[in-house]
Amino acid sequence: MFHTLRRDIQSVFDRDPAARSLLEVILCYPGLHATWGHRIAHWLWQRNLKLLARWLSQLVRGLTGIEIHPGATIGACFFIDHGMGVVIGETAEVGNNVTLYHGVTLGGTSLNKGKRHPTLEDNVVVGAGAKILGAITVGAGSRIGANAVVVKDVPPNSVVVGVPGEIVVRSKPRPQPALDMEHNRLPDVIGETLAALTEHVRRLEARLEVHANGHTPEIHEAKEGVWQGEDFSI
Repeated sequence: MFHTLRRDIQSVFDRDPAARSLLEVILCYPGLHATWGHRIAHWLWQRNLKLLARWLSQLVRGLTGIEIHPGATIGACFFIDHGMGVVIGETAEVGNNVTLYHGVTLGGTSLNKGKRHPTLEDNVVVGAGAKILGAITVGAGSRIGANAVVVKDVPPNSVVVGVPGEIVVRSKPRPQPALDMEHNRLPDVIGETLAALTEHVRRLEARLEVHANGHTPEIHEAKEGVWQGEDFSI
């Protein structure tokens, strides 16, 4: 148990550059408090002290703003950054070295008593506000973008962005140590698709222009988020 607690503390230093001292981490990190509270509540839950376990989890929820059902399984080196609004359901399973940012939900989509919450394998990173719903599996080494909504299985070593989540499988494993905070490096799947469609339409219009008397103003590919166009009579 003490070895696990030490690894939880070390995970804060490894993944948060704002962490300055051991005392600061122990006193000022609600994600760490919620994790430790859950480990005790889960120990009680496994010994059929379910009411006491639920009461403890509710107490920790009130103190930290993080709700973890005592039935959930949490691996070693678990890190919740900021933490407010995180919800983890009863049958959720979280592997080792997993990082969650604030506003993340590991929720259920069924009224069945059995497995109804997600499984996150080792080394998964879930961005702020993301929702992972149902008895699905997020493969090891995957990254879920901020505010993504994931409702289907994710292969290992993937990136998920958008609503509903679009899965992009990496050609190479993500670097170690994990660059958890570099969310700006996530792909823009929808933007790239729109750019490709726009280019296709432009080429079609160029072919049609040979047979037309008028001239159709063109919209060119966006550069740094700004679309380029000719004069329009509007």
